[in-house]
Amino acid sequence: MNYMKIVITLFTCLVISCTPPTRIQTHTAPNPAFNTLLEQYHNESLKFNPFNATSIGDTRYNHVLPIEFTDSYRAELANFYRTYQSRLGAFNRENLNENDKLSYDILQWRLGVSLQGLQHKDNRSPFTQFTGTPLQLAQYGSGTVVQPFKNTQDYENWIQRAGAFPVWVDSAITYFRKGIAERWVLPRAVVEKMIPQMERFIISDVNQSVFYGPVNLYPATFTTDEKTRFTNSFVHLINNEIVPSYRRLADFLRNEYLPASRSSSGIGALPGGSEWYLYLTKLHTTTDQSPDEIYNTGLAEVKRIQAEMENVKNSVDFTGTLSEFFTHMRTDPKFFPYKTAEEVLNAYRAIEERIAPNLQKMFLQTPKTGFEVRQTEEFRAASAAAQYNAGLADGSRPGIFYLPILDPTKMKVRESLFIHEAIPGHHYQVMLQRENEALPSFRRYSGFTAYSEGWGLYTESLGKELGIYTDPYQYMNALGDEIHRAIRLVVDPGLHSKGWTREQAIKYMMDNSAIPETTAVPEIERYMVIPGQALAYKTGSMHIQRLREKYSIQLGTKFNLAAFHHEILKDGPMPLELLERKMNAWAATQQ
Repeated sequence: MNYMKIVITLFTCLVISCTPPTRIQTHTAPNPAFNTLLEQYHNESLKFNPFNATSIGDTRYNHVLPIEFTDSYRAELANFYRTYQSRLGAFNRENLNENDKLSYDILQWRLGVSLQGLQHKDNRSPFTQFTGTPLQLAQYGSGTVVQPFKNTQDYENWIQRAGAFPVWVDSAITYFRKGIAERWVLPRAVVEKMIPQMERFIISDVNQSVFYGPVNLYPATFTTDEKTRFTNSFVHLINNEIVPSYRRLADFLRNEYLPASRSSSGIGALPGGSEWYLYLTKLHTTTDQSPDEIYNTGLAEVKRIQAEMENVKNSVDFTGTLSEFFTHMRTDPKFFPYKTAEEVLNAYRAIEERIAPNLQKMFLQTPKTGFEVRQTEEFRAASAAAQYNAGLADGSRPGIFYLPILDPTKMKVRESLFIHEAIPGHHYQVMLQRENEALPSFRRYSGFTAYSEGWGLYTESLGKELGIYTDPYQYMNALGDEIHRAIRLVVDPGLHSKGWTREQAIKYMMDNSAIPETTAVPEIERYMVIPGQALAYKTGSMHIQRLREKYSIQLGTKFNLAAFHHEILKDGPMPLELLERKMNAWAATQQ
């Protein structure tokens, strides 16, 4: 699974002087029949999303590899959504308690937008350079992330799941070919990245395969015979099923799909692409804003943040232009002091210690689940962004902040990145959600990008209140992260609704931020294959920021930042309209 930032200094004295309430609000008296419906929905949804089930610690589908893009699969999914729309409609919303009303509204929104999405032909691109089963399978199969390898059943489950990969590959090639026939294909620039990704898994020495990892992780309880049996099974699996499957994908992409790929960058060039982008904009922002509205908001935010950047540039007595200041920050060796990956990781770990005292003033509740900083696995590092992987509420798996480190001598440590992806960003947001047993399961284990990434980006605005950004260059990095998210509001609709080329988008990003080309290129190519997702960060964070400013004025001395944060987080992710309705009700009780 990044960000914005409007630095807040107003009302800090009010926040610190207020005594936070000590009682954590809980939900009471749910409707039993309605709650049963919600649990049934959650359990049935996991059948369609077995990877999600594994990720949240539900082991029932650890052996299943879904072929989630086929028309038959999607027809079953559509029937599932319609069935639950009908069952949901059988309840009178007004007879439910407040928590159940919120569940009703969230599920109603999700079912409606999910059905709408199935009308589009995005299944003609079963995976991309950024996401999809070929990369996810390798991450799970490494044995160090999500898929458990603790007992013989776990190993049997994985052998069955990975053993289905050849069928998945054959189906993917079939649907890529459907896309070729229907002129629904990926841009050439990203297909060129997919080929070496697939080739990376084509190895002759089975010991060098990422899929061999679990062989080195046998539990102490395994007998010699069990170890021998599983080792033989893994060798056969890798040599006869996994490697040949990746080879077929690489060959197909190189010889057949690449020549058919498109020169355009945005989905507006696809049949029905404009309508699809309108849908994706709604899906990811959970608003009805048009691409033009979002684009114009982005232009205004870029202008505003650049003015603040000018102030920082002047404060360090840099006499050149802002563009020259960007170049200075990209190239001056003093900004790149690290020699090893471990030095980079330790620098990020130190940020948590520095912000800990102020976290206690700004949050009423913190996660019980552990937290770690790790380096992104080599096989996906080249195309990966820094990201947070959620832990398990039972404590058996920590939340993990992953950092791709290709060359530590070219790495900057950004305080804003840590507080967004880790603490108090996604780790607080996701794990407080998952640890809250008062929520129905479908709310504990689901998400809305505008809410989740909006929160992550909003937390970047807390840097000065958390005691960081004291170095003007770190504050400049934070502004750089903020303007990066504002730039997304420009380049994403630029690519998909205004006909921008990949090169235009890269140039705009580099002209307006300190991001080097090595970062700008994969970023823009990411937006090319997951349209609309990049809009969610800034849209969500601006919404949360606006609510904070609104209630600060409305409540005056009664406004408490820790209580505000608690209310934002305690009920889990939801569309922004529902969040505002809930927060307005909360503000009324504070008065």
